[in-house]
Amino acid sequence: MTQTVNVHEAKTHLSRLLEAVERGEEVVIARSGKPVARLVPARSRGARRPGSWKGRVTIAADFDETPDDLVAAFHDDVEPHVR
Repeated sequence: MTQTVNVHEAKTHLSRLLEAVERGEEVVIARSGKPVARLVPARSRGARRPGSWKGRVTIAADFDETPDDLVAAFHDDVEPHVR
């Protein structure tokens, strides 16, 4: 079941609307009769598993090497390029 409420009603009755969403209802918030947002239950992410990306991500050998000109730019030791 979907119910549509205006922004003022949503602000006034947010707790009640959240209870409706927890019961499985969908709530549409409208401004001037036009839908602008939907309140739906948040998805559970589930338990995190350390190492689940093992073998799927690689780090380049030069990852920790930063060029001197880039380091200088962060320390404001270079002149800006004029185009």
